[in-house]
Amino acid sequence: MANMKKVLLFTVSALLVLSGCVIITLPGVQPLIEKVIDGKGADKVLLVDISGMITDDDARNMLGIETSPNITARIKEELTLASADDRVKAVVLRINTPGGSVTTCDIISHEIKEFKKKRKVPVVAELMDVAASGGYYIAASADRIIAHPTTVTGSIGVIAYNINASGLMEKIGVTDQTVKSGPRKDIGSPLRPMTEEERKILLSVINGMYERFLDVILDGRKDLNREDLTRIADGRVYSAPQALDLKLIDSIGYLDDAIGEAKKEAGIKEARIITYSAPRSYRNNIYSGPGPVPQPGLNIINLDPGFSKRFGLSFMYVWMP
Repeated sequence: MANMKKVLLFTVSALLVLSGCVIITLPGVQPLIEKVIDGKGADKVLLVDISGMITDDDARNMLGIETSPNITARIKEELTLASADDRVKAVVLRINTPGGSVTTCDIISHEIKEFKKKRKVPVVAELMDVAASGGYYIAASADRIIAHPTTVTGSIGVIAYNINASGLMEKIGVTDQTVKSGPRKDIGSPLRPMTEEERKILLSVINGMYERFLDVILDGRKDLNREDLTRIADGRVYSAPQALDLKLIDSIGYLDDAIGEAKKEAGIKEARIITYSAPRSYRNNIYSGPGPVPQPGLNIINLDPGFSKRFGLSFMYVWMP
């Protein structure tokens, strides 16, 4: 597929040259630059956007050219820039995501915690439309969590999407001829039914990831104990008022309130609200997006939500009913 895209790009370029057209080099991924979107003063509050399905997929155009880095790389770059700027006095995480892959969510959470250790500035999370599962996992790394009045959050747990297509294969005359070194090498394969023993093996892995999820929350939410958290962490989602009653969040408010809280925690009254964005991106207020967001491929029947290009089973911190 990659070779086909390169051939297509070369063909288009050659046709433009032969026709006498001027070739314009379209920019790919470029370093992020600081953009002031609100406020005044010498001090700064960084607004970091965490939205869409959280995976390590890069955004690419129809020619296969990368237009923006994956979310992990972007957030790492933003936090690195903020670490080098003493004027950044606080960070606000604007979270609007159903979650994503276990490892990607964990890496982002880790990077935020490392930034806090290095800079020792307050980090406030503002939960927007949906901040569920991996979205809440990341929010737990903040010092304070504020939810929009209509936020849906929670969905604490792990899921591994998997299908059994062996019945369909039999109907169309396709036979599984997988060769494997051991009886569990193809565990989770959609080409055959899963055995009860294999289900127990996968469940043991999922339970380990679930316990880590609880550990991360308890590390960030000091008012919660493990017994109470386990009771409410059965995968269900909660409204903002419900989450407040359960101590999953600290308060209910808008993005302006989160910025105000960040300034208060930083001990400053005035600050420029900044983002680190691509040079050509349009960011003129606190609700502007970061630019192209990697999106999963088209998946009509929703059997493998957001991960149709991956073969087999994936472990997810995601709410995707």
